[in-house]
Amino acid sequence: MGEQRERKYRILVVDDEPRMVRFIRLNLEQDGFETLAAFNGKEALDKVREQLPDLVLLDVMLPDMDGFEVLRLIREISDVPVIMLTARSDEEDIVRGLRLGADDYITKPFSPRVLTSRIQAVLRRYQAVMPDEVIEVDDRLKIDLGRREVWVDGKLVKLRPTEFRLLYHLVKNAGWVLTYEQILHKVWGLEYENEHHYVRLYVNYLRQKLEEDPSNPKYILTERGVGYRFVDYRRLRQQKEQASQESASDKKDATTSSST
Repeated sequence: MGEQRERKYRILVVDDEPRMVRFIRLNLEQDGFETLAAFNGKEALDKVREQLPDLVLLDVMLPDMDGFEVLRLIREISDVPVIMLTARSDEEDIVRGLRLGADDYITKPFSPRVLTSRIQAVLRRYQAVMPDEVIEVDDRLKIDLGRREVWVDGKLVKLRPTEFRLLYHLVKNAGWVLTYEQILHKVWGLEYENEHHYVRLYVNYLRQKLEEDPSNPKYILTERGVGYRFVDYRRLRQQKEQASQESASDKKDATTSSST
């Protein structure tokens, strides 16, 4: 929490209920955050453009457009972290928000402590520094960690920040199984240990963007009931190089034998 006081992160609170906005702002400011407020979608979009908040708390129910539409429009102009707020715990709403690019979802009513914890977890993820390394998985897939870029068949593929973090941890542990709990801790934080559906949802997003056949993946493999494993591309590369060397050696031996 001391880090938040030093940095003074700016949080935009978007909700059409003034009492809820006051409640959230009061508690966040006590925890060392700066806050902004918007009471409808248009005002929220204007403040994202003009005030450049570090994170947006976005209510689903707004008077001029719903939070999902606001989120979609935010994602056209900014990668700012967004946490959705809703009075419903409908799984379809959660999946819809995450699919549109939300970073987290909190159901009302919630405690100030939980809200602050979730905000801090999302901000930590966005501050994570990737090593400057280019990984060529095979002839088709290349990952530039420093630039946070992914190339498939020579074309740049746009990944959301959470998708890239998930891919990073899978690739850095290539060949090893990561459990649901390990992935949640690494990508989302300790506060998310029971949110297994987050992992399944984002693995599906990655497969849709990276795999030739998402229904028969060759990069991100499922370890049923346990978690996921990224293909051991280093071992496959070594096997390919060894096979190539053996083939060249066999051809050399055959040429030598025929000449004698």
